[in-house]
Amino acid sequence: MIEIKHLYKSFDDRYVLSDINAVFREGITNLIIGQSGSGKTVLIKNIVGLLEPERGEILYDGRDFVRMSKRERVMIRREMGMIFQSAALFDSMSVLENVMFPLDMFSDKNQAERVSRAKFCLERVNLKGAEAKFPGELSGGMQKRVAIARAIALNPKYLFCDEPNSGLDPKTSLVIDELIHDITQEYHMTTIINTHDMNSVMGIGENIIFICDGRKEWQGHKEEIMTSTNEKLNSFIFASDLAKKMKEANT
Repeated sequence: MIEIKHLYKSFDDRYVLSDINAVFREGITNLIIGQSGSGKTVLIKNIVGLLEPERGEILYDGRDFVRMSKRERVMIRREMGMIFQSAALFDSMSVLENVMFPLDMFSDKNQAERVSRAKFCLERVNLKGAEAKFPGELSGGMQKRVAIARAIALNPKYLFCDEPNSGLDPKTSLVIDELIHDITQEYHMTTIINTHDMNSVMGIGENIIFICDGRKEWQGHKEEIMTSTNEKLNSFIFASDLAKKMKEANT
């Protein structure tokens, strides 16, 4: 579990996050949603330590990340997995080498054990037999699955996903969503997904945090989002004509 308490972050004397309080539970898919510039990307960067807040607490299973020493932070980061928006694979490395990269950097396993673990992770994301291929030979969806395999290689307790469906067609996005959801449950990870994809919200949004103008405006389950009376949330969710029709059908 990750808990955020009274988090503040500013740039040039302007607060982009103000008094954020949220709980991200393990074993479910936790989503952070909001329009561009709302503060959701800044929030996730604070959670993983890429930015430092002015005030507040970031608790990893009760451990305050903000006040940790560098050595303690390194230990926490070894418990993290990250899926980047662009997949961020190394073009010059094979699929197997990409998945092995975090194992080579941080694991004390021997070579045979690292290879075995990487192959297991690739099989888990349905990429068995793709070990020798290079990223340029893969579709966008396959690249994202390699990125997921790499993210779980160290068997992390915490998984962070930055717009994992970016650039993918709706059918492939659904596959990626279901894969992340299944892996989260299977390994009982604390998974946080930064997204604006409403298909993801309605598909796997078990715990949704809505950020607007740097503040948490709403938190709830996907089944509650369609009937919310929060005006700012409704303005974000039902911006399109199709979404408005969905709203009318549920009222």
